[in-house]
Amino acid sequence: MKIVHYQTPTELACCYALMRELRFKLKDEAAFVAQAQRQQLQGYQLADIEQDGQPVALAGYRLLENFIHGRFCYIDDLVTCTNTRSQGLGAALLHGLAQHAREQGCGRIVLDTALSNQRAQQFYQRVGYHALGLHFYRDLAEGENS
Repeated sequence: MKIVHYQTPTELACCYALMRELRFKLKDEAAFVAQAQRQQLQGYQLADIEQDGQPVALAGYRLLENFIHGRFCYIDDLVTCTNTRSQGLGAALLHGLAQHAREQGCGRIVLDTALSNQRAQQFYQRVGYHALGLHFYRDLAEGENS
């Protein structure tokens, strides 16, 4: 399966409906495209597998480097269209991204998933991913003493 990369505003707009299946807070296509373009300035890329010219498995990712992982591919977003799940598309997309990441000198792929998302965790384990730790965050809108 061929992986397609999306870069232009028109191409990004084609990804909006599928990304919204994962990111429910997205309410506006134009705002999605604008944010995707801002993220592109930070190295964000959108890759997809298409069927009949439509995105059916979508990944947003970045090629990064840090002291924990060395050079690595971080997957921000991964979603498969509800109508095409369990057809191997997500696994094929991850496999294609792994190949691309290796070609770019990366030694690892890293992603996060919610602790409550057991279905995703089972999928990632089935396709060869391992849990490394917990991801912590703090909302900065909270009071300073919280």
